[in-house]
Amino acid sequence: MILLTLGTQLPFDRLVKALDQIAPTLDQPIFGQIGRSTYRPKSFEWAESMDPRVFDEKFRSADLVVSHAGIGTILTAQKHGKPIVLFPREARYGEHRNDHQLATSSQLTGRPGIYIARTPEELEVIIRARPQAASTAADLEQKRTSFVARLAQQIDTLAGGR
Repeated sequence: MILLTLGTQLPFDRLVKALDQIAPTLDQPIFGQIGRSTYRPKSFEWAESMDPRVFDEKFRSADLVVSHAGIGTILTAQKHGKPIVLFPREARYGEHRNDHQLATSSQLTGRPGIYIARTPEELEVIIRARPQAASTAADLEQKRTSFVARLAQQIDTLAGGR
């Protein structure tokens, strides 16, 4: 499932509409927490807000999170090991009072598990590419342990071959 989350303070019709337009062509369901947005999605389930426990359950079950560039959502995605696509609000569209979300996004560009889209077309390309979350510390430890074991086996094989 793709989880769209926008916070509850400001509307973000541009993102809701962009996701609604591509939703019918995707092979996974979308659930949106759309806050005060006035655009109502036709192609996916949504709620303005949710009980924190319900929201946490939706977040945990999501394969991908699509969001404004709110730092709380970014940190929650990192905590739960979820890939996140940021679609920053822009002042020129009246979506925020300034462009701090553009600044946040630019600082996070290229970080593992964080993807940035500024247009509906970029959003669609990223979603279709099936973005992956950053490796967690446990993932990295497992990979390190596996690598060390394979390396030790190779060394033993080479040493035994003398």
